[in-house]
Amino acid sequence: KMKALILVGGFGTRLRPLTLTVPKPIVEFANKAMVLHQIEALVKVGVTEVILAVNYQPQSMSKCLEQYEKELGIKISYSHETEPLGTAGPLALAREHLSDGDPFFVLNSDVICTFPFDKLLEFHKSHGAEGTIMVTQVAEPSKYGVVVSDATTGKIARFVEKPQIYVGNKINAGIYIFNPSILDRIELKPTSIEKEIFPNMAEDGQLYAKTLEGFWMDVGQPKDFLAGMKLYMQFLKEQNSDQLFEGKGIIGPVMKDESAKIGEGCMIGPNVTIGPNCIIEDGVRIANACLLAGSVVKSNSFVQNSIIGWDSTVGSWARIEAVTVLGADVHIGNELYINGGRILPHKTIKDSVPEPSIIM
Repeated sequence: KMKALILVGGFGTRLRPLTLTVPKPIVEFANKAMVLHQIEALVKVGVTEVILAVNYQPQSMSKCLEQYEKELGIKISYSHETEPLGTAGPLALAREHLSDGDPFFVLNSDVICTFPFDKLLEFHKSHGAEGTIMVTQVAEPSKYGVVVSDATTGKIARFVEKPQIYVGNKINAGIYIFNPSILDRIELKPTSIEKEIFPNMAEDGQLYAKTLEGFWMDVGQPKDFLAGMKLYMQFLKEQNSDQLFEGKGIIGPVMKDESAKIGEGCMIGPNVTIGPNCIIEDGVRIANACLLAGSVVKSNSFVQNSIIGWDSTVGSWARIEAVTVLGADVHIGNELYINGGRILPHKTIKDSVPEPSIIM
């Protein structure tokens, strides 16, 4: 009876304006609540209970996720922090859920990848130590905390924060598996698992690293959300996934909810997701973009590298680009240019936004 703890945390400020309307874990990533990608993968490996560590809006999350408990046959519970507890404190708070003897998974809620939990579990059991961190290879290690581990065994020697000289290119991917004995290391107070708990475990020889194959992205902010979407869509394309949509004027990979409508003479793709009840009128060009449920793009408009929020409208002959994010129920007038605008919900825009800015 395996369990998993997902660290949801706070207000999702980095993904505003979308998170002004819904909590971050239920923002749709490729037409599915972000956290659902993780929960489905956990169910596949035999997890029977998922605990979401939240300090914000558990009600709206549970309302959204209720139906999936039945569908997936999994228990979803909430561990509600009254003060933010960092990345380790939530384990102490959820202690009674996690201390029943079996290893448990811990995940950051912003991470998207192939979620090879079976391989992680197998490796964790094989080395017998207290914890295993999934690591991913990056091109620019100096921006991150680097995990230095033994190339053969995976045993972690140390962590180096933003190294100025090259020590390795593997970083923490935000996916872990622990034996319950880790709980004896963590007090119920705001604590960082990366900075306070992991270094001690490594010193005790109790922490191992497993390299993640394939793509990985922290999709907690708009630029990375779009980059992660592109990686995920390319992965689906390589898998010849039946979730992808094909047709006239479609440059794959494109995902389209069956209730969405596309007009004549459009060119859509690559890396576009179109949510439920979206309407794309005639002659529209869309690339590298996410259209959330109920959004409308009127005729002859151009949308690129942007996220169009729920029930928002892009007028005719408009141009939207450069990581523009429209919150819910935003209306862009005809023939306007929006260049990297972050537009808060319920706004009607009558003038162009020539420079990246936040429109209140």
